[in-house]
Amino acid sequence: MIYTSPHSNLSNILGTSPEDIDTRTQGSDRYLLMAIVALMMFGVLAVYSSIAYFAESKSTTAFSLVTEHLFKLGVSFIVMLIASKINYHTLAKFSRLGMVVSWVLLIAVLLFGVEQFGAKRWLNIGGFTFQPSTLATVALLVHICVLLSEKQDYIKDFGKSFLPIMFWIGVTCALIGVQDFSSAGLLFGICMIVMFIGRVNVMHLSTLVIMGVLGAVVLLGLSENRQNRIDEYVRQIKDIESAEILQGAGYQAQQAHIAIARGELLGVGIGKSTQRDFLPAPYNDFIFAIIAEEYGLLGAMSLILLFTLILFRGIAIIAKRAEDTLGSLLAVGCTLTLVLYGYVNAGVASGLLPVTGLPMPFVSYGGTNMLFAGLMVGILLNISKHYQGRREIYYG
Repeated sequence: MIYTSPHSNLSNILGTSPEDIDTRTQGSDRYLLMAIVALMMFGVLAVYSSIAYFAESKSTTAFSLVTEHLFKLGVSFIVMLIASKINYHTLAKFSRLGMVVSWVLLIAVLLFGVEQFGAKRWLNIGGFTFQPSTLATVALLVHICVLLSEKQDYIKDFGKSFLPIMFWIGVTCALIGVQDFSSAGLLFGICMIVMFIGRVNVMHLSTLVIMGVLGAVVLLGLSENRQNRIDEYVRQIKDIESAEILQGAGYQAQQAHIAIARGELLGVGIGKSTQRDFLPAPYNDFIFAIIAEEYGLLGAMSLILLFTLILFRGIAIIAKRAEDTLGSLLAVGCTLTLVLYGYVNAGVASGLLPVTGLPMPFVSYGGTNMLFAGLMVGILLNISKHYQGRREIYYG
């Protein structure tokens, strides 16, 4: 199989041309790595501040839970380092296998999944609980990028190119959407962007977008909980000055707004949050609200700027300089996944978006999402080692 140098829409957007190509290697992107480490440090402090009340309800201590969080961060960092040493073309060889495994696990969740916080998204195997949707997200992104790079010579062909790609996206997003509508919607949007950059016909993409919207409407209609979240979001926009303490679907969002308002410019101080005792998941879904409360607007904006730095390094630097189409597309997909998860988490806490339940990468307390976030950063670091590279890449 031959992978050619970048001829995607990314070349037009960022100004890369085939004539610029030159074979070079370098070390991993140090600025990306520094931003990730800074996010991890932010996360440790925020988790320690926000998890005290949760620890009491679980008859444990905040220290033990933070120690567990540090261990998961360490594992994620090791995965990141290992992935950064493995050529991304080698990982691409296993994309189809990754898709099959993720589908099996997603179906297993539907049949044998563990329900937590009102959602059935976890699978317990041998005492180890994890979310298969995170594996499916990474597997789909890698596989779509592989298919796009393979089909560049006939990328506009509906039957030979668009239909196979649509099949993988449709099935995966449907399986995830039944369990986790927010993750499925975000993944679908990222796939659309990657396909546009991969030169897929715009009319074909429009068809897929219409199908995605119809699927979203069906999934929303099947879940009363999802409908309630949308209704409460609209209600808060219409009645933003209400002093009423909301209950049900609107409670957690309102408590997050109170936390952000208390933080003002400089925050109330590290470990002095009061809203952590009222928010249902201050260490995960609403950790941005705790950061805004304790560190103020300056701390919250610093966190957003770190994600923006990752966005810039991932797309404007790593994707633009990637040695081939596969590298460019993978860099865009991994970067958008990491950054949009962070932006959406902040948007939910700020009231800009409905409650979704999406974690903030490397900041929220968690296991599976942190592990695969580390894998995506590792892929980005490996791509950054090989830039403006060979005109032809052979493997397989």
